[in-house]
Amino acid sequence: MKQLLILCCLILLASCKNNSETNKQDDIAANLKQYTIEQFMDNESVFGGSFSPDNSKLLVTSNRTGIYNMYTVNANNGDFTPITTSDSTSVFAVSYFPNDERMLFSADGNGDEINHLFLRDINGTITNLTPTEGAKASFYGWAKDKKNFFYGSNKRDPRYFDVYKISIDGFNSELVYENNDGLNFSGISDDEQYIALTKSVNTNDSDLFVYSIETKEKTKVNDNLSANSAQAFSNDNSVFYYTTDDGAEFSYLMTYNLNTNEKKKVLEKSWDISGIGFTENSTYMVVYVNEDGKNAIEVIDVATQKPINLPDFEGKSITSVAFSNDETMMRLYAGGSNSPSDLYSYNLESKKLIKLTNVLNKDINADDLVTAKVIRFKSFDGVEIPAIYYLPHQASVENKVPAMVWVHGGPGGQSRQGFSSLIQYMVNHGYAVLAVNNRGSSGYGKTFFQMDDLNHGEKDLQDCVEGKNWLAEQPEIDGEKIGIIGGSYGGYMTMAALTFAPEEFDVGVNIYGVTNWIRTLKSIPPYWESFRKSLYLELGDPFSVDSVRLRQISPLFHTDKVTKPLIVLQGAQDPRVLQVESDEIVAGVRKNGVPVEYVLFEDEGHGFVKKENQIEAYSSILKFLDVYLKKVDEPIDGEISNKGN
Repeated sequence: MKQLLILCCLILLASCKNNSETNKQDDIAANLKQYTIEQFMDNESVFGGSFSPDNSKLLVTSNRTGIYNMYTVNANNGDFTPITTSDSTSVFAVSYFPNDERMLFSADGNGDEINHLFLRDINGTITNLTPTEGAKASFYGWAKDKKNFFYGSNKRDPRYFDVYKISIDGFNSELVYENNDGLNFSGISDDEQYIALTKSVNTNDSDLFVYSIETKEKTKVNDNLSANSAQAFSNDNSVFYYTTDDGAEFSYLMTYNLNTNEKKKVLEKSWDISGIGFTENSTYMVVYVNEDGKNAIEVIDVATQKPINLPDFEGKSITSVAFSNDETMMRLYAGGSNSPSDLYSYNLESKKLIKLTNVLNKDINADDLVTAKVIRFKSFDGVEIPAIYYLPHQASVENKVPAMVWVHGGPGGQSRQGFSSLIQYMVNHGYAVLAVNNRGSSGYGKTFFQMDDLNHGEKDLQDCVEGKNWLAEQPEIDGEKIGIIGGSYGGYMTMAALTFAPEEFDVGVNIYGVTNWIRTLKSIPPYWESFRKSLYLELGDPFSVDSVRLRQISPLFHTDKVTKPLIVLQGAQDPRVLQVESDEIVAGVRKNGVPVEYVLFEDEGHGFVKKENQIEAYSSILKFLDVYLKKVDEPIDGEISNKGN
């Protein structure tokens, strides 16, 4: 009798909880406010965070003015001070100098990806430290003595990045490693005796080497073909940490003893360990795990080998952490699918947590945004496909909504449970979004990752079609109004869907998508040389018989099959997917008499970073969907829209 009473109470409590959640959802739907794209883009994007030498400030990047610039943030009250005021090229903060308030930052030419490193002196003077025209430069980290830093540059050979050390007193560069073999720098030991190098074998696997600067010899670390990634050298320079998936589906952490060559597994999780790092004096080890499309972070006390307690952010996830050089302060970012990540400072001694930003536009009620849900569906051949689902608050059985299948970039990328202004904008205006992690996506094991090799535009496309079918089965979705959207590889999938499965989706949104694989693979930038063969192994070699298949899967050669409305968005400075890709696909589809909208930005590259352009791009997408998917607005002008400077 007592057990029956307890069971009845539990059922009653569950019923009350469900009723409460249903009532709350009904209240939100009834009072839902719809926001403009300007309001959504008034959310601020802040990232990075290098502590000043006295820990009083953080050096960050923010787009609060509409374009990315460098700012300092008071670590005690969140006051922002602008350091750069660019109104054209985006500026990205790199680091404070270790012992003074000089700063390093990076900038390219309006998205052309030819980044240079710049010094911002204490008096405000800005100096290009890597001025070689046409050469890229990347910051590799500070030397242990804090008198030098390392950087990579392809100024000697456009194909490969050499490693240089530059002094902060005079800024004279010294060549540390001349790269003639297409290897990639992955770290240097504190005593500057060893460099970690990786060689791409294919898009999943790489060989890992430790290079002795003294003897010029390379020692291969991995025994078998596997995904290997360098992580860190120990503070005493005796141990090298790396991740591998050798003999397993997911990456785990290993150590390699530089003196004895002994290897040992030290940490394994149920998902990929995507990275680890040590604080300045190795008091803490930070572990990042890719847990079903979101970051799970542990900070481990190295002495006790136990995780330390981190602040609780009430349902939000910690997305990034970093420490001050004296290891007393931490900066954290925390957010979620319905909340852009805010920046916090945290004193590890006093446990004082200070929120430094409020990046969600104050005019937006967080309750009006949607929390993503991870779902899984079976594809045509029984393979389980993970996806991230956003259902509008206003959707119901009585009020069915249209939907979009979202495809990530890549190939080999992953849709994750982070905040997206574009997705939330679409959902807020009544479009469900299913972000499909089709076969070939990273984060779900190496077998799943390799399933689309030499198979693009076929089984991966069928996964997206099955995602559409899953949507159509949901009681809140209008199965007659489902489109597809994506950028880069996702843009290719959009065009593949409209050409190779022309009746499956009702509209397509192609954001700088590949349409001619032969041209794209032949015209990759020279600094991708170390990855070129890997790309060819996954996608096909355009200089071989593979070109026959590449032509077959390239939408550009099949535009006569497109029957559904299309919008294309492109950056003129894009070095990865050239503007001609979008020009030609638009011209080809228009021959069919199909509605096509084309939005071209003269001052953007592969990804739109200026708020003004993002507003234009995202509002154009929604207007297009309202006309051709919801069918609530008048048709729009299909001519090319040139935007930007």
